[in-house]
Amino acid sequence: MLVRLALSDFRNHADAVIEPGPGFVALTGENGAGKTNVLEAVSLLAPGRGLRRATFPAMARQGGSGGFGVAATLIGDATLGTGVQPGAPERRLVRVNGVAAPATALAEWLAVLWLTPAMDRLFAEGAGERRRFLDRLTLALEPGHAGHATRYETAMRERNRLLADEAPADPQWLAALETRMAEHGAAVDAARRRTVAALSAILDAANAGPFARPSLAIEGWQGERDTLSRELASGRSRDAAAGRALAGPHRADLSVTHRDKGQPAALCSTGEQKALLLAIVLAHADLVAATMPHPPVLLLDEVAAHLDPLRRAALFERLAGKGQVWMTGTEAALFVDLPADATRLHVDAGHVTIA
Repeated sequence: MLVRLALSDFRNHADAVIEPGPGFVALTGENGAGKTNVLEAVSLLAPGRGLRRATFPAMARQGGSGGFGVAATLIGDATLGTGVQPGAPERRLVRVNGVAAPATALAEWLAVLWLTPAMDRLFAEGAGERRRFLDRLTLALEPGHAGHATRYETAMRERNRLLADEAPADPQWLAALETRMAEHGAAVDAARRRTVAALSAILDAANAGPFARPSLAIEGWQGERDTLSRELASGRSRDAAAGRALAGPHRADLSVTHRDKGQPAALCSTGEQKALLLAIVLAHADLVAATMPHPPVLLLDEVAAHLDPLRRAALFERLAGKGQVWMTGTEAALFVDLPADATRLHVDAGHVTIA
């Protein structure tokens, strides 16, 4: 977990330093003050583009240098850093313990998961958003998942490009790309299924209390390495006509059902959908805390404001001792029930002070 976070020219934060405690970190302030920006900065200490999935140039402070930096010190004095340089806003730089590293290496140091208001429509949107959510869950349990997913997508894009060319593609080149897709695609699918199985076991055994209890499954494509290799080889003409690969783990979907109602999450109310998401995140926190060498870092944006006092108190109780939990809210009263050792911060126009 983080013991120090430093932001430089990130969003509306020109220069901010935060020294959080090991448990709850509550950030309060008016809308637009920069609370979510702090959570986004923490989310960049994991592979990917963070909780907003914004472009890197959009993260640089307006009126700043054109670049930005996010640096963190972890318990044990390990250091992580990421950002972009002025003049090269699209090229992300990552350093681990002062040494340049690929973004996928961040997963070996931190397990980061977030829940934001924008995710309230997760079950109403396309399958791609749910796959990304599942991949973040998986990455926290299996850091190597990021590497397999990246290599699979790179090979798939190259295969799609070859099939789209007017000139006939070199069959040996295609076969080599399909071998890579089959190897890494099967690993992606297997890791996702292990995550869903482990989460399902937690959810089966847990007392849901005031929260909804979801059932999880993966729908769509599934298969082993040899299966995917055969499907890709036999489906070249079909995929060329479609302009994309029609077999593989990128065709899978995370299915969530409200267990007590037997109703798909997409048909539940907005409040029920948020409760189902929260239940998954809580189960995942339990799973990471129980099975991984480091506890999770949870980023919960405006989650307390949408809960009644009973569920808010139950949420704090469930999260206690599960890792470092960063939460935002417009009112300090939302966090009055947090433990006395919680880190309480106030954010005002990009300035962070102790509350």
